Amino acid sequence: MPTLKIKFMGLDKILAISGKPGLYELKAQTRTGFLAESLLDGKRLSVSIRHNVSVLSEIAIYTFTEEVPLREIFLKIQEKESGEQAISHKESKNKLEAYFSEVLPDYDEDRVYVSDMKKVIQWYNILQSKGITDFSEAEEDKATTEEE
Repeated sequence: MPTLKIKFMGLDKILAISGKPGLYELKAQTRTGFLAESLLDGKRLSVSIRHNVSVLSEIAIYTFTEEVPLREIFLKIQEKESGEQAISHKESKNKLEAYFSEVLPDYDEDRVYVSDMKKVIQWYNILQSKGITDFSEAEEDKATTEEE
């Protein structure tokens, strides 16, 4: 029986690069930027510091009361879908909004666009398909929280 390889990689090593599809894993830093590997096709890419890069651990979604970290939204999707894939990010606007309302009922409709919902759902599905399913806080985040 084959075993399932599960990757324990924090969202602090996963990148979204503006103008590039999918997600990337940070592999190494270079003098002019860093080296990243696509989670979609495994191709390596040299990224300069001029690119607009977002680290998934730093992204949050607006609600009416606070900003919810992306990892918490991924956990809610994971719970809703029992660890399986979410709906397709290519679903209709109405389906995406209804789905997002189930996952994050108090999201701010004025500041969270359908394009944001598509990205969140697509990113979750990419991570889930690659076995990157540990969305808990990073150890250093937990240590900082406990000290406060």
